[in-house]
Amino acid sequence: MSHDGPRPERTREELENEGELAADYLETLLDIADLDGDLEVQLEGDRALVSIVDSEEGTVPRRLVGPNAQVLEALQELARLAVQAETGERTRLMLDVAGYRAERRAALEELADRTAAAVRESGTERELEPMTAFERKVVHDRVLAAGLVSSSAGEEPNRYVVVSPATAE
Repeated sequence: MSHDGPRPERTREELENEGELAADYLETLLDIADLDGDLEVQLEGDRALVSIVDSEEGTVPRRLVGPNAQVLEALQELARLAVQAETGERTRLMLDVAGYRAERRAALEELADRTAAAVRESGTERELEPMTAFERKVVHDRVLAAGLVSSSAGEEPNRYVVVSPATAE
């Protein structure tokens, strides 16, 4: 049976292996580019989370995040391809650089909360700025938890979230 995406039934051991493979690949890239940073691997839900963090030698260059996290997204895709080359399976591993995603998640949750409150008060839908798939997922989850409805609209790379009032039952 063919799979278009990653297998959902990854074991903890498989996820840890994916994280370690990605960390090894990224460590090699940092060494080649002569950039500072240590790698940490954690499990977050059903995926490996690999983080490039400040090391004793120095801080992680923020250019590894890049404008609109484009460099971060590219590094994540390269790490995913490196894991796939080793395992033969696609991976959903996430990469974070210098805590960028964690900070961005907190800011997006705050934006989602403010938007949900405004939609609840006004009764009219609101459109947010274009976001990456990761960012849209954070907003969708938070809006759903607030009891409202959200959807994505537009075409990549300009897909955005629309927050709407909950439909009457």
